[in-house]
Amino acid sequence: MLNRRDIFEIHRLKDKGLSTRKIAIKLNLDRGTVGRYIKHPEGNRKKTIQRPSKLDPYKEFIKEMVKEYPKVNAPVILKNILGKGFDGEITIVRKYLRTIKKNRQAFIRFESMPGQQMQIDWGHFGCLAYGNSTRKLYALAVIESHSRKLYVSFTHSQNQAALHLSLLKAFQYFGGTTREIVVDNMLTAVTERVGSLVRFNESFLDFIRDFGITPKACNVRAPYEKGKVESSIKYIRNNFLPTRTLTDLEDVNQQVLSWLHTANHRIHQTTNEKPDSRFEQKALRALPDPLPDVRETQTLTVYKDFGIRFDNNIYTVPPRFVGKDITLKADFRTVYIYYKDKQIAAHKRTWNKKKRVELASHVEQVKRLNKKIHLDKQVRIFMSLGQEAVDFLEGLANASQPLKKTIDRLLALNDEYGTSSIIYALKKALKHKLYGFAYVQNIIYQEMSPVTKNQPLTLKKSELNNIWLTKPNLAEYDAIAIQRRKNG
Repeated sequence: MLNRRDIFEIHRLKDKGLSTRKIAIKLNLDRGTVGRYIKHPEGNRKKTIQRPSKLDPYKEFIKEMVKEYPKVNAPVILKNILGKGFDGEITIVRKYLRTIKKNRQAFIRFESMPGQQMQIDWGHFGCLAYGNSTRKLYALAVIESHSRKLYVSFTHSQNQAALHLSLLKAFQYFGGTTREIVVDNMLTAVTERVGSLVRFNESFLDFIRDFGITPKACNVRAPYEKGKVESSIKYIRNNFLPTRTLTDLEDVNQQVLSWLHTANHRIHQTTNEKPDSRFEQKALRALPDPLPDVRETQTLTVYKDFGIRFDNNIYTVPPRFVGKDITLKADFRTVYIYYKDKQIAAHKRTWNKKKRVELASHVEQVKRLNKKIHLDKQVRIFMSLGQEAVDFLEGLANASQPLKKTIDRLLALNDEYGTSSIIYALKKALKHKLYGFAYVQNIIYQEMSPVTKNQPLTLKKSELNNIWLTKPNLAEYDAIAIQRRKNG
């Protein structure tokens, strides 16, 4: 099974026009394997287990020595850490020292061809207030290196989804993508590096693979390697933010889009040209169709208050999904909620904290259901049979069926045929959206046999003959027993 870096390399070489045979030779792989991963890049992948280094416990100490004595050499460091318990060789000390020593060499400014390279970087820009809470404000700056044309996306996070959403918006703004993208050592792009060896974030590789982009990582403490975007962060800080009033994330992103029109029409100090005039969209690669779905995705459970918990807030769903697992997908504006690939709700995303975001239709469904449920105790007895009974009850309410009469008759069937039989019939009725006693009765009569042969005892007081007891939830007793066992 190939890892994601090998898969990415296969697609990069394929994008350059190499045949399957040449790719297989270059990567020392079987031609069939190459062909299979070109067609189906996704698959199960085993995680590479990184072995710990003997030097790990002493790395912070070495960094402090280098900071205090920049010219310290490996033998001196080795002598110090041997006294602290290190039992390795000087080779790994020298290797690690090379990775942390400052690079004092002069460098030559590098100019890219049109459509060759983008540079990206995050900047922190304080906080935005939402009621009594605050959110940190970040900006991802993306610059097309040849023209210096700039795009900026403000976010409240630097997580994987925020990076991918912001980059997708940048690609759409530019109208295409470059062949390379230069990143620093952010964890959402680079998970590990030792000297010149770089391990890119696998989710990041999956994202850029769809666009045919090759990632390039800057060396540690070498900001000049992405100096164009470093300068852009300073430019945003000094020219966009001062004197502005920002209300929320949507407001700041609308303001920065307007500001970018001016920023990209100024005369750039280095090129002495306007970025928009120097920009060549035809040199970019076309965007894939359809675009990948890069929204933040989570699987969540719907609680009894018909809400799901996401990003310090509660968002509601129709009450019939209580207890079920749903899929949430969120961008910077909207929270979408799906059940089995079908969208069941959508909310405007709130950046406040500890808020409940409701749809009036969801609240109305709960009120309507509660009103009908409170008419008769037997409804609660019926609901205790299981989730299928709850779903069927809601269907009855929405279909304007006689609730009390239907429930009484269904409970009588339950007494005669048993709970497993009634649940089976309810499942089948729900599948075909058949709400009513006759449908359930017909399924029962066709496929089930009664489990009781004798009629129950008849009491003189007729009202006592219509009492059913709530089915106990044995899981609650199990939970108590387990908890006692843990406490013991």
